[in-house]
Amino acid sequence: MATPADLIPELRRQLECVAQSDRAAVMAAYMKHRAEFLGVPAAERKRVSRPFIAAGRTATSDQLLDAADICWAQPEREFQYAAIDLLRRWHTTLLPQSLPRIESLIRERSWWDTVDAIAANVVGPLVARFPELVDVMDAWVDDSDLWIARASVLHQLTFAGDTDAERLFSAVDRRCGDEDFFMRKACGWALRQYARHDPDAVRAFVTDRGDRLSGLTRREALRRL
Repeated sequence: MATPADLIPELRRQLECVAQSDRAAVMAAYMKHRAEFLGVPAAERKRVSRPFIAAGRTATSDQLLDAADICWAQPEREFQYAAIDLLRRWHTTLLPQSLPRIESLIRERSWWDTVDAIAANVVGPLVARFPELVDVMDAWVDDSDLWIARASVLHQLTFAGDTDAERLFSAVDRRCGDEDFFMRKACGWALRQYARHDPDAVRAFVTDRGDRLSGLTRREALRRL
């Protein structure tokens, strides 16, 4: 039975068939030219990648990640998006020992588009299923790699009422002094998402921290309150 990696040549053929060169330049510019693009709209990418995603049904965790690694080696960003779609769809196949390989995906070719999707839809569900990985997330918060730290701050985005608020607030406390836009934005986004469940706790946290939080973080956190 074909693995997802086996289908990557066909995935390329299908993506190239629906690629729009005029869109490629626009997409690259939107991403600050951090990557090349074929120019495939998201809906079309998802349509033509269905066989690739479906092949993950019988794949092992290593086979899923092998496919992701191959996609990560492709120059065009659509392949990284397809790999994330694959891991997101079959995230229940992933195991605690998968995390170092997922971490490598975050560290390589890093930008918010891939990092945020991996954090919320791959890392987060994995940590939810295997709580022993919480210690790894706590270590990631202090990582010198901005994107690893951002992934840790954001990994509880989909947890809603299961969010560990103490850990979330601790992560924001530890990174709130960062001057980097992406870290300040991540802190505010994570707080805003949790505010949907417990707005009073987020208001109290932001008020208590005062000027320790950047204006961007505060605005993001309180945007819908």
